[in-house]
Amino acid sequence: MLNLYETDFYAWTTEQAELLQNGKWHTLDISNLVEEIESLGKQLRQELRNRLGILIGHLLKWDYQANLRSKSWKAIIREQRDEVLDILEASPSLQPYLDQAMQKGYRQGVNLVVKETPLDFNDLPKHCPYDMEQILDPSFPTGIEG
Repeated sequence: MLNLYETDFYAWTTEQAELLQNGKWHTLDISNLVEEIESLGKQLRQELRNRLGILIGHLLKWDYQANLRSKSWKAIIREQRDEVLDILEASPSLQPYLDQAMQKGYRQGVNLVVKETPLDFNDLPKHCPYDMEQILDPSFPTGIEG
């Protein structure tokens, strides 16, 4: 027999929240709650990697296509940087994961650049040319402020 988790996920979440609020521990769907909580953590790490990928990709475009710099690129850099900082503020325990997220984000950023520009993989550095301090610095790169 299918349970609510399998047939109506939203209704299941509402039910589980109500059971938690009312202290009805014995009726909670523990195995699926555990799975969903673990999934939330994984999603947050993925979100951090994705945001870093977009941010790094646009930093690369900014550096490697200086003649094409645009207001849009500047806005995307600022927006993604703000989102990364918001994630880290809300979940400071992700700090130890930052270097790994930056490496994975760099690969995503390179893919973005290759997809959106005439540049190819061999036109870009094999490793991220930025350190985390630069990536998160609102005045980096030069010309971004203002």
